[in-house]
Amino acid sequence: MSALRAAPGVFELQRSSSFQEPQALQPQYTLAEEDDSVAQGAAPQEESEFEEEVDESVREDMRKLEDTFPGISDRFRLVNRIGEGTFSTVYKAEDLHYDHYQNDWDIFDKAQQDTYDSPPSKRRRVQGDSSGRKKARFVALKKIYVTSSPLRIQNELELLHDLRGCGSVCPLITAFRYQDQVVAVLPYFPHTDFRIQYRTFMVADMRHYLRSLMTALNSVHEHDILHRDIKPTNFLYNPDLKEGVLVDFGLAERQGSEYTSPCLCTHQNYVRRSRILSSYYSKNPPSSGLSAGYPQKDSRPSRRANRAGTRGFRAPEVLFKCTSQTTKIDMWSVGVILLTLLGRRFPFFNSADDIDAMIEMSSIFGTRRMKTAGAMHGQIFETNIPTIGEKGYSWEKLVKWSSCVEDLTESEEQATRLLSGLMELDPSKRLSAAEALQHEFFTNPIHHDVEWGGNPEESADSAEEDEGEDEADEVAML
Repeated sequence: MSALRAAPGVFELQRSSSFQEPQALQPQYTLAEEDDSVAQGAAPQEESEFEEEVDESVREDMRKLEDTFPGISDRFRLVNRIGEGTFSTVYKAEDLHYDHYQNDWDIFDKAQQDTYDSPPSKRRRVQGDSSGRKKARFVALKKIYVTSSPLRIQNELELLHDLRGCGSVCPLITAFRYQDQVVAVLPYFPHTDFRIQYRTFMVADMRHYLRSLMTALNSVHEHDILHRDIKPTNFLYNPDLKEGVLVDFGLAERQGSEYTSPCLCTHQNYVRRSRILSSYYSKNPPSSGLSAGYPQKDSRPSRRANRAGTRGFRAPEVLFKCTSQTTKIDMWSVGVILLTLLGRRFPFFNSADDIDAMIEMSSIFGTRRMKTAGAMHGQIFETNIPTIGEKGYSWEKLVKWSSCVEDLTESEEQATRLLSGLMELDPSKRLSAAEALQHEFFTNPIHHDVEWGGNPEESADSAEEDEGEDEADEVAML
């Protein structure tokens, strides 16, 4: 970790707790006239006003960070732990030197001041007027684990720095390190838990949510950056402001940076057809129509491709190990979020591994389309599960079953048409972020919306009956 080259905008925290001023970020985060009260170490705000209920284990974790990272407590007052993942932990902290800088990154400051008031004091004010007190300014401190690759940490910080100023993308304020520890300073954005939102969102709310998310992805994709981990917990949405910010670029990559060899999907149709017909599988088809299994000792080299992301949100080309992945993998994940909102089920896909994920997809799209999607990437898709049909189901029928309603409103049908463009197995036919923003769902919305009144328990029987009828029709067709 000591060999980590500082990315643009990254400065080092010395043992003496003195910071080096960032040069690359100076236009965005420059020193203003020094405030005497802060320079002399005066407390910027009475701490008791902003104390939160914190678990003792979290307090111990924050104390450990302050002890092992000299000087961090001089700049920030840790308040609570607000997130914990595989590669990092995020803390809410008060920026004690906020007024020292011109904070152009704080694009939501005024809107948050109008919407969120300071929490009431936990102790009774006995004397004096609190109106002259300085309002606490909060940031998010992302402590990146030392187990992360130094190159990946540098890549994340560089990408965040390149995306400064992009709409609905969480900007990087600055970052610093001490020995092998790296901490990124990001804005703190109050938001609502998605597990509450998806139960109460109407279609109009979904439109605001998706427009903000699409705006963020459009900016990211214009920079040829793949986020690779689009999911509800990585998009912090504020329903009062009708705005959200895209966070966590730990798995992001520049498009084409990890191409090992061109995938078959990048070739013309006639090239793919000839390659498939000349394959061993086509020349030696199984006598029973389905292969008995796979070789126990396969001498062929394994196919490797980037499969970063969260299970349930991975695009089909990721599951088929496509080596030429594009920004369209993020659009598939957006489609899964829209399907979750329309179907009122979270998580919608709950697979244990990539094989289960493909089985879930095949139960929706059918084996015929899954085989076509696999062949596009030079893969063979087979399944002997009898309940998986060949033709699959329409998105309208799937949304009805999932949300336990008999009919969709006109606005829900319009959202479903957007869903079909986002969840397209062929990435070349899938909508991009710019194309999705021009969809009728955003440009010509239908305001025919009702609150969701489905009861899964009461509607389960009727849904099973409809499914049985469809399966009977499917068998008859075959």
